[in-house]
Amino acid sequence: MACMNTPEPSGHVTVIGAGLAGSEAAWQLAARDIPVRLIEMRPHRSTPAHSTDLFAELVCSNSLKGSDPATAAGLLKLELEAMGSLILSCARATAVPAGTALAVDRVAFAGRVTAAVESHPAITVERAEAAALPDGDVIIATGPLTSPAMEAVLTALIGGERLSFFDAAAPVIDAMSIDRTKVFAASRWEKGGSADYLNCPLTREEYEAFIDALLAAERVEKRDFETADLFHACQPVEEVARAGRDAPRYGALRPVGLTDPSTGRRPWAVVQLRPENASGTAYNLVGFQTNLTFGAQRRVFGMIPGLADAEFLRFGVMHRNTFVDAPRLLGPSLALRANPRVRLAGQLTGTEGYLEAAASGLVAAWDVVAARSGGEPVRLPATTAFGALLAYASDPDTGPYQPMHVNFGLFPPLDPPIRRKQERYAAYGARARADLAVMLASRPDLAPVSSDIPVPARED
Repeated sequence: MACMNTPEPSGHVTVIGAGLAGSEAAWQLAARDIPVRLIEMRPHRSTPAHSTDLFAELVCSNSLKGSDPATAAGLLKLELEAMGSLILSCARATAVPAGTALAVDRVAFAGRVTAAVESHPAITVERAEAAALPDGDVIIATGPLTSPAMEAVLTALIGGERLSFFDAAAPVIDAMSIDRTKVFAASRWEKGGSADYLNCPLTREEYEAFIDALLAAERVEKRDFETADLFHACQPVEEVARAGRDAPRYGALRPVGLTDPSTGRRPWAVVQLRPENASGTAYNLVGFQTNLTFGAQRRVFGMIPGLADAEFLRFGVMHRNTFVDAPRLLGPSLALRANPRVRLAGQLTGTEGYLEAAASGLVAAWDVVAARSGGEPVRLPATTAFGALLAYASDPDTGPYQPMHVNFGLFPPLDPPIRRKQERYAAYGARARADLAVMLASRPDLAPVSSDIPVPARED
C-alpha cells in the first residue's frame, strides 16, 4: 500500500520553463490557488529553435497528431480532456484544418496559452535565466534546449547521468510562393472529410534526381549521425535517404491513397504540405526535418514540383536535445527519487511529443497538489496512454533509455488477449478510459479544473 505524503508547507511553487509542460504545470497549480513563480528565460536568452517570447511555442511541427480514439495519440487527448488540460483546450481553440489530425495555428496557440498563464492572478512571471535550484517545491521543465546555466544545475542535482540526442525541425514556406499548377489538394492518405494538405507529386525521374541532390547537399553538422543520436520520429530527411534511397518514399513521401488529378494515377512519390496557420498563408513540409544548410535547403527543396520559387518563412534547423535517464532518476509522479520536492516535466524527462509534454506538466503539478494535501503520490493507471508511458519511463529495468511517444506497445496485455488489431486497440481505449475515471473518482484532491475559460488578448 502506498504511503501517504506528509503535508508540505504552503508557499509558492517555482516552475522553471514556460514551454508546454511548464505552462500546463503553472496553470494547474494556480487554478487550485497555489501561488506560482514561473521563470522563463526568453526573450532574455533564446535558443536556436525559438523565434518568439511566447509560452508553449511549437518549434517543430504544428501538428499534435491524430484524434482517432482508436490510436494512442487520440486516446491521450481524451485523457487530457478528462484531466482538464489547458494545453489541449488552447489547441482545440486554435485548430487549423488537418484531416483527422489536431494541428494548430502555432502563433494563435502560443498566444492563447501565454495570455491564460500571464493573466492568472496566482502566477508571477519572471523573465530571467534560472541559474540555481530554488528552495521548496520546484518543477523543472526547461525542455530539450536547456540553457548551459541550468545544465550545470542539473549536473549538480543528478550527476553525469544525462543523455542527449539531436532533433530537427522542418521548413515553413509562404503559401503565395507555391506554384498551384504543380500541386493538388487532398487529405493525408485521403482520410478526413476535406482536402487539407497540398501534395507535390514526383515522377520516378524527379524523385531520383531529388534524392541525388539531397544526399550530396551540404549539411550544418558535417559528420554522419549514428542511429542512436537521432530520435527516430524527427530524423532529418537526408538521414532517412542515407539509410536507403527508397526509404523516404516509404515514409513521409509515401504516395499510397493519393491520386494526381492531372494524370489520374498515383505518383511515384509525394511531398505533402500542411497548413501552419488558420489563414493558410504558410505551409510546413511534412517529414522534412533537416540538417542541411539554408542555401542547400533553398536549392534542393526547390527541386520539389511546385516549390521552385518557394519563399522560406523558416528554414529547417537541427539542434541538440537534452533529457535525463528517467528510469534511474524519476518515480512515476516525475519526482526525483533522491529529492521528491523536485519534479521534472516535459521533454527533459525523455517523454517525447507535444501533448506528452503537457501531460507530464499536469502530472508533476498534481503531485505537488497531492503532497500539499497529504495525499498519496500521483500514479496514473498503467493501462492509460500516459500512465503506460510513465510506467515505462520510471521503471528501473528500462534501458538503455531513449525518448518515447505514447504507443500501444507500452500497454499491459489484455486478459483474455484480442488478436485483431483494431478490436485490441478499441479494448485498450475502453479499459484506459474506465480506469482513469475510477482513479479520478477516488482522488478528490486531484479533481480536474475546467480549462474552458475566457482567455484575454495578450497585451504586447
